[in-house]
Amino acid sequence: MTTVRSDDAELQEFGYRQELKRTLGNFHTFAAGISYISILTGTFQLFYLGFAQGGPAYWWSWPMVFAGQLMVALCFAELAARYPIAGSIYNWAKRLSNPHVSWLAGWLMLAASATTVAATALALQITLPQIWDGFQLVPDNPTNAVVLASILIVFTTIINACGVKLMARINSAGVLIELIAAVIMVVVLAAFAVRGPSVVLETHGTGEGNPLGYMGAFLAASLASLYVMYGFDTAASLGEESKDPCRNAPKSILRAVTASFVIGGLLLLFALMAVRDINAPELGTIGLQYIVLDVLGPVVGKIFLVTVAIAIVVCVLAVHTAAIRMMFAMARDNNLPGGAKLAKVSARFQTPVLPALLIGAFGIAFLMVNIGQPQIFSVVTSIAIILIYLAYLLVTVPLLIARFRGRWPLATVEGAEPRFGLGKWGLPVNIVAVLWGAAMVVNLLWPRQAIYNPSPPFHWYLQWGAVLFVGAVTIIGFAYYWFVQRHRSGVLADHAHTPAVAAPMPEVR
Repeated sequence: MTTVRSDDAELQEFGYRQELKRTLGNFHTFAAGISYISILTGTFQLFYLGFAQGGPAYWWSWPMVFAGQLMVALCFAELAARYPIAGSIYNWAKRLSNPHVSWLAGWLMLAASATTVAATALALQITLPQIWDGFQLVPDNPTNAVVLASILIVFTTIINACGVKLMARINSAGVLIELIAAVIMVVVLAAFAVRGPSVVLETHGTGEGNPLGYMGAFLAASLASLYVMYGFDTAASLGEESKDPCRNAPKSILRAVTASFVIGGLLLLFALMAVRDINAPELGTIGLQYIVLDVLGPVVGKIFLVTVAIAIVVCVLAVHTAAIRMMFAMARDNNLPGGAKLAKVSARFQTPVLPALLIGAFGIAFLMVNIGQPQIFSVVTSIAIILIYLAYLLVTVPLLIARFRGRWPLATVEGAEPRFGLGKWGLPVNIVAVLWGAAMVVNLLWPRQAIYNPSPPFHWYLQWGAVLFVGAVTIIGFAYYWFVQRHRSGVLADHAHTPAVAAPMPEVR
């Protein structure tokens, strides 16, 4: 007879007691994962970059990224079936490896999520002024982007501080609007097509002059697709606030990735088929917003752009939520400065309020540092993606090592059988996930001038900005942990399953 795990079993296995209120249902969990990915946000934010770098043929990066990320998502679904827990990446690495790898995974994911809050909020600049000139609050576009993004981050900070139930209601409503609008947009653009699907074979000569030919241009253009399909682990990170998370989290992860691929891929394809002038320079500067207005006209087009703006809002809300759960997860292990305060759950709002405020403050501060910089859009988004992919590797690599050593699947409490497993496919899927992740980290870190320093002033430190920033975040962060924080690590007594005795951290293997 199959044993079914209780919702709190995974918490007890990690030494934690239940603190966050379980209020989220199946759709809430799915909505959290798909709103982080956010089809409309990502495609509308960076289409211009993909098209400018690779021409219409950049579309092929979409199925390429889906194939690679699906391998990662399958690994995560298998883990989510066993451990649907706040700070999923951090806690999964803890179970699979040792406290040092776990801390670094959590730290990179925390930095990535906080940076993604800022990067995603910047998408408002590419959409809102197309709807109404009044949203251009200041003449300079990069500065106006920071102003709009900061206002949005203040909003998501307030909502997240007020509790997960309010966040989930807004997020679910926004996701429903986004999915309906995206499907309608696909149908309408298909109806207005003026050319066939062979348009995705055109490169517009973007490989000329590139040392690697079109492949070099294509890899740079793939940033536009790489930016969309990640964050699906959010469904597992909200596991402590979900009902039956061992069943719902794996399904939500895979549904979010698949739905994003299908709807997003069709949206991009039909947009390229429907735009009246495939050589219009606006395609490489404005992007999908231009196509929607060009094909559907100013009235109907702007109605659709309003739904894009809604998608951006709920996307930032979901990213902010995921960052809060990561900070909370690390803090209750006393793995961040001021852990006791950061891990405190508000009795009134049933959520960690201080992390919500700190993530919001960091996002705005990060934007202010880059104010007035024309490179802000591609640089900030690139850095966010690199940190995410590195954090994912710190889960998929230990998982692969565990498979090779015969330690997977790990034994679970209560002898329960997980709701999802890869069986014999686990090893090949895991190998591809690791190879894919490593290749994309190299691709994203490559100091391309076209991505990191596309316009004056030209400086070596701007072109190498991603390498320098990611290196600094990794080295400085881990140095602090090694010399200071690791000596204090351990589940805080107030959060331990047995409050009087703090559960020890896993031993280094």
